Amino acid sequence: MQRARLTRYGLLSVTGADARAFLHAQLTNDIEHLAPERWALAGWCSAKGRLLASFLVIPSPDGFLLQLARDLAAPVAKRLSMFVLRAKVKISDQSDAWPQFGVWDAELDARDVAWRGTVATVRVAEGRFLQLGPAAELTEPENADEVQWTLQEIRAGRPLITGATQDQFVPQMVNFEALGGVDFRKGCYPGQEIVARLQYRGQVKRRMVHARAPAGVALQPGQEFNGGTVVDVAPAEGGAELLAVMPV
Repeated sequence: MQRARLTRYGLLSVTGADARAFLHAQLTNDIEHLAPERWALAGWCSAKGRLLASFLVIPSPDGFLLQLARDLAAPVAKRLSMFVLRAKVKISDQSDAWPQFGVWDAELDARDVAWRGTVATVRVAEGRFLQLGPAAELTEPENADEVQWTLQEIRAGRPLITGATQDQFVPQMVNFEALGGVDFRKGCYPGQEIVARLQYRGQVKRRMVHARAPAGVALQPGQEFNGGTVVDVAPAEGGAELLAVMPV
């Protein structure tokens, strides 16, 4: 079993009687019908349909946890809170209080989301799990590097929107609809009309692809690469592997 501390992710807690309805109205996916033992990919868009954040939405006993890029946790928590208005919803940044670990080459709980006390185990792929909870509850040692987890996420084609790529892509540009991160039947959310129009008119002219870069080429999210834009990148044998949004 391989286990690595994941420092590139932050975590928001969304609680309160109206938490489910609030997230359903804000995000690209159907949160209203999200079962307690399931997780969902979802995006939060601007009015122009551009992704302000990408989330892994995890139901919790008190509401929901939103995994996102660590550098976006505080600003997204503040901006998302502006839309709460009179709803009974509390949004808090738990990035420091709740560490996150990636576990792979392991056989853990078969459910997609399993809670044992205050610790959640989330199966993100076959043999790959996310574990998160209060720091005092997660004491198992690490024996792997976070880069290995990032590389597996890149190979799975799962994008992570960061501060460097925020407000640049509509969900389809990073293949969010193909990953199940967009529900086109759920109704309104910020940017919904633009996202739907691009889908049904087939006007997406850029798409995210998996690519390789040779050794010696230093890349970061947001940088240009072969006429496209880097979304995520990790060192790999012989250079680096990356996800990049390229012209179709």
